Amino acid sequence: MRPRLPIRRILFLRPFRPPNTPRLFTQNTLTPRLRPQLPFLSSPSRRPIVRFLTTERKQWIKEEVWKAGKYTLVLWTGTFLVVVMAFGVHQEYLDRKFPSPHEWSWVTRRDFRTTRWGEDDEEGDVSINWAQTGHSYRLLLKRLEDPNIDGAGLQDQDEGGILVTGIGKTGFDISKKPESWRRGYYEVLMGAARAAEHVDGWVRDKTRNIAFPPNVVIGPSNPNPRPVRPGQGSAPREEDCEPLFEPPETYYMRILTTQGFTEKQRVDAALAYATWLDFKRTPNTAFEMYKWALDIATSSSTSPKPINDKTTFVLNTDAGLPSANVLAATTALAVHHAVNSNLNLALPIFLSILRARKSLPDAPTTMRSTLTPDEESESLWKTAMSLVRSAIIAPPYPPPPDDGTTPPQRTPKERGEEAGVMTYVGEILYASKQSKTSREDGLAWTREAVDIAEEELRRKGIDKEGKETCKQCLEVGLGNWMTMVAKLAREEKESKIGKSSGWLGFGGETQQDVKGRWESEEQVIQERMRRANEIIGSST
Repeated sequence: MRPRLPIRRILFLRPFRPPNTPRLFTQNTLTPRLRPQLPFLSSPSRRPIVRFLTTERKQWIKEEVWKAGKYTLVLWTGTFLVVVMAFGVHQEYLDRKFPSPHEWSWVTRRDFRTTRWGEDDEEGDVSINWAQTGHSYRLLLKRLEDPNIDGAGLQDQDEGGILVTGIGKTGFDISKKPESWRRGYYEVLMGAARAAEHVDGWVRDKTRNIAFPPNVVIGPSNPNPRPVRPGQGSAPREEDCEPLFEPPETYYMRILTTQGFTEKQRVDAALAYATWLDFKRTPNTAFEMYKWALDIATSSSTSPKPINDKTTFVLNTDAGLPSANVLAATTALAVHHAVNSNLNLALPIFLSILRARKSLPDAPTTMRSTLTPDEESESLWKTAMSLVRSAIIAPPYPPPPDDGTTPPQRTPKERGEEAGVMTYVGEILYASKQSKTSREDGLAWTREAVDIAEEELRRKGIDKEGKETCKQCLEVGLGNWMTMVAKLAREEKESKIGKSSGWLGFGGETQQDVKGRWESEEQVIQERMRRANEIIGSST
């Protein structure tokens, strides 16, 4: 047997170690030792505490808050400045389109421009809120007549002026105010009168402060009310309503009884009031107002002879050339007679007006000098500088227009008025007598009126007012011409059918195919209308 003593000696030489103790060479001596888990050092929960708001995070939050505040301040400041700039540019545009007197306060001028802009309808597709427009004009009048705002210096007339039943207080004495202030005051009064015409008969629901037309009010005076437009609310009751606006004569009579307006302003107001009375189908009252306008127009005449006959109102050729106001009032009176079927009274007045207009002096012609290239470049430079200057400096108030007390010159506008008178004459001649001769005379007058209006529209250098007058005359003349010729062509065709019918209704088909005189002229008018549309389109 082999001895085992040496083996036992080797085993006892190793040190004793507890069981399951890790070996020293398997431990990482570089890792720090854990803190001792003593009761007073350990947290109640076993999850470790995490610091969400560290020093770096605090600094980042401060920077983000400062950056957000800075961007917000810059954004809102920029938005505010852009809105102010847009408002200023828009007000400058409106000030150039609808100039207001510089004597007014800034608030009154702003309200006047905004009101005129709301009333503007050049495109023809804008629905005007006449109730709001009338309310704005009423507020403007209050500011202009308030002595503490813009009405300093207004005086009540000592004698009371002309008292009219149902009109109330008459006009003021504004003769001491500047001309621009008086002209702006006149425009506000005329604007209020226009708004009163459009909202005539409208009511205001006192319970809701909403304006309604009279045909939707529920009450005994309107047994069959019409439905209210969608979005306007329920129909009002008659007991809850009151008149929305004053009648138009309130403002027209204010103009006629105000001391300080020019003769043309008073004549225009009287003619506008008379036209409104014609629209309301009160011809007798309208005739008296036309006579009043004619009396105002002839009050400044220095001729020893009367301007017109007091019975027929035909212009007197021995009294000299009539003024622009006399021509306007006499023409309106003749139109009044024609509208009310008094053709025997209207035709002599129109012929006397046409005779007076043809005797007016021609406008002086100015020769345009030939420009060299240097002068052309200099003029372009001056034009550019004037545009820049006008964008920086506020434009002056327009100069006062002609007061109409002198005879006008034969400008393109007056030529267009002359063509309009010829259109009236042609229409009266065509409708007064149903004879063939009178019809052809009426057509001849209408053709000449169309030729004159078209010729003036083709002329270069025509102003905006003259262009508008000639355009209206051309449209009316072509419409009358087409109506007259269409009726004659229809009669011609019917007579041709009656003559061409042969024995037992057979034969004569070749004669029906031949175009007559009036059918051919109808085609000519269609071509003239096409050409007129091109002229009108190029001139707008």
